[in-house]
Amino acid sequence: MEKNDFISSISAKISADEAIKMISKLPEWWGVTFSGNSEKQNDQFIVKMGGDSFFNFTVAELIPGKRVVWLVTDCNMPWYADKKEWANTKLIFDVTENNGVTDLKFKHEGLTPEVECYKDCAPGWTHWIKTSLFSYFTTGKGVFRPSTV
Repeated sequence: MEKNDFISSISAKISADEAIKMISKLPEWWGVTFSGNSEKQNDQFIVKMGGDSFFNFTVAELIPGKRVVWLVTDCNMPWYADKKEWANTKLIFDVTENNGVTDLKFKHEGLTPEVECYKDCAPGWTHWIKTSLFSYFTTGKGVFRPSTV
């Protein structure tokens, strides 16, 4: 049975290598508090979204110009019944370049319609990928919005 992981995609006129580098600079496009490092395989970083929330990530896979995978190693989502809902999920960014245009396919593996946060996280990811990351790729600036938490 196939899982319905959240998927979003964009295309921009940048190189695949540049796309991977820009994705790793997540404070530039994802409106979160960031500490740690996210540029190399096995780097670890922490994202906070206000209050007692946190998300610990490890760069589980990094193939320059092709793919980056962030594994959620621990989290606290105090606004949901299952505060660890993102634990052991993966944020996967796959890029392919063709004639100067890079296609990005983003998948949050483990974020499916069956989990509690999907109703909030799916529109959130749609904004952060299709609006903010796309803007960062094309203008050098992400599009931030006020936190809803």
